Amino acid sequence: AAVGGEEVAVEGGPPDHSYSLSSGTTSEELLRKLNEQRDIIALLEVKMKEMKGSIRRLRLAEAQLREEIREKDRLLHAASAGTRKRHGL
Repeated sequence: AAVGGEEVAVEGGPPDHSYSLSSGTTSEELLRKLNEQRDIIALLEVKMKEMKGSIRRLRLAEAQLREEIREKDRLLHAASAGTRKRHGL
């Protein structure tokens, strides 16, 4: 039972977690809980793959942006050097 967001033991038993098992848990209940956990793991694996793909795309975009910045800095530097030469600086 949860009281004020805290887990508390019920009549000296283990805390009431959705994944905790009582001594009278049947094999059917165990199988159901195991299948639920497998489903959760499968969903987490899918999300991890999606996140890895997103990270990969973000890294590529970052590299492209850094390259654009380098190119623009180079052009800006070249333009400012040309301006200084024309004005005799």
